[in-house]
Amino acid sequence: MITYNNENVALPKIKKRETTAWIRKVAKQYNKVVGDVGYLFCDDEKILEVNNEYLGHDYYTDIITFDYTEGNTLNGDIVISLDTVKSNAEKFGKEYAEELHRVIIHGILHLCGINDKGKGEREIMEAAENKALGLL
Repeated sequence: MITYNNENVALPKIKKRETTAWIRKVAKQYNKVVGDVGYLFCDDEKILEVNNEYLGHDYYTDIITFDYTEGNTLNGDIVISLDTVKSNAEKFGKEYAEELHRVIIHGILHLCGINDKGKGEREIMEAAENKALGLL
């Protein structure tokens, strides 16, 4: 089950049924099934609080993914700052909706085992994001 929740912001205008089907389709490409995945859309202050409390990081970010995946079943909590998604869309010259979907699927790709911190991993993640966006 995929849930969409919000704190300190309005829930973004996404088509939940369509987005859920898309997430399942992307997971299937990695031979995964979606178990319990919870999205929390929030503001910068909330994501900073989560980043501090759970990761010991004192900076803003667009997304934090907590991975509870077991075997091929994706489980996790994905926290997304809509403030940072908006500023990143402006910074990169993208439409807000495209940047939001990129971040939504970014968390799923992490749950599928794709990383983006090591050498060459960012390019692999971007390619996976672009491929996933093409399925939307």
